[in-house]
Amino acid sequence: MPAPSPQRPNFVFIVADDLGYADLGCYDGRPAEFGPVSPHIDALAEGGLRFTEGYSNAPVCSPTRFALMTGRYQYRLRGALDEPMSSRTRDSAVLGLPPSHPTLPSLLRAAGYRTALVGKWHLGYPPHFSPLRSGYEEFFGPMSGGVDYFSHRTTSGHHDLWLGEQDHAADGYLTDLISDRAVDYLERTARASAPFLLSLHYTAPHWPWETRDDAHLSEEVRSNLFHVHGGSIQTYRRMIHHMDEGIGRVVQTLRRLGALENTLLVFTSDNGGERYSDNWPLVGGKMDLTEGGIRVPRIAHWPAVIQPGKSSAQHCLTMDWTATMLDAAGVTADPEHPLDGVSLLPLLHGGPAFERAMYWRMNHRGQRALRRGRWKYLQVDGHDYLFDIDADARERANRAPREPGRLAAMREDWLRWNESMLPIPPDATVSLGYGAKDMPQR
Repeated sequence: MPAPSPQRPNFVFIVADDLGYADLGCYDGRPAEFGPVSPHIDALAEGGLRFTEGYSNAPVCSPTRFALMTGRYQYRLRGALDEPMSSRTRDSAVLGLPPSHPTLPSLLRAAGYRTALVGKWHLGYPPHFSPLRSGYEEFFGPMSGGVDYFSHRTTSGHHDLWLGEQDHAADGYLTDLISDRAVDYLERTARASAPFLLSLHYTAPHWPWETRDDAHLSEEVRSNLFHVHGGSIQTYRRMIHHMDEGIGRVVQTLRRLGALENTLLVFTSDNGGERYSDNWPLVGGKMDLTEGGIRVPRIAHWPAVIQPGKSSAQHCLTMDWTATMLDAAGVTADPEHPLDGVSLLPLLHGGPAFERAMYWRMNHRGQRALRRGRWKYLQVDGHDYLFDIDADARERANRAPREPGRLAAMREDWLRWNESMLPIPPDATVSLGYGAKDMPQR
């Protein structure tokens, strides 16, 4: 095992948007017509640790981002109870990440780290909320949940590209602009004496379905960015590839600046895949608590610590990486806001996997889930299910009738946990964007 680094590590936390479990080559994804979809991300997996049972905190974006920022179950904050936060949050003083709440960037910054968010925020708007009010020194990107890749406008028509807390005009394809800004940040920061956190949150491969060559589509989708009339698997894969190219540039910049060795780089997705995603062998996708909605690609790369070419079936949630990075930096959580996330640092140093329970709930379809060991309790539309995930990752063999005792125990476990979270208020919204009238449902 590589010797632990004596210096505090840098962190690059890369989050894709709506990426499916099997979209990448390193997760047995099929090559596209143009060749490998994700060669640079695949190289990170080859040089690091690939998680086969990594989970998002939610099957939809903004709730997961609350958990990522705080290291706590998102259900502790009102803003995370909207699924997801929609355009109505623009003037809200309630729906957002409270600046008073400790976050990964605020805790690291207080300990001497430089901090930047490049990419998607989706946790509320100024003047009440913003990345700069939650610990980041720099911010470049959209504040909302989805924007056009060329006009940088939301479906409601608002221009939504920001530099700090100011509207920012820039020409170009958003994925490339995000990659350019990330490289620029590293050029300015990576050689400095202070360690850094770069949160690199791509909007790709989220709708609208636009590649680098599709500027002509911007006007066509202007009034409805859900783009239910367009897209294709080929377009979707090309969007992933554009993101992959940017990640390759980030890695090359870290290497050239001598910072790659002691940088913990984590790659993941905010939730499971959407329309054109490949979630095989899992069932479901975004908005579902079946495995396809919450099991996501997850890669950790840290040459100073992690042995290359390994994989792990360790169960982990998005918020565990918040705990891991704080642990690696030697930073303790705020005692008034104890972490729900569990540090994976011992595992990264070569330690054994461990069992931990993972809980979810969704207002949408009254969903609830608990994974403990090989077993998963699931409720959808009032129906209870019990699955042996190790034997049945597709969740087709319902064991509930044969193991009523186990089902009852796991249901009670979930109910006890749920009592410790905020109740879902009547005004919490569920925003689907499209439905059965637009396409047959999975």
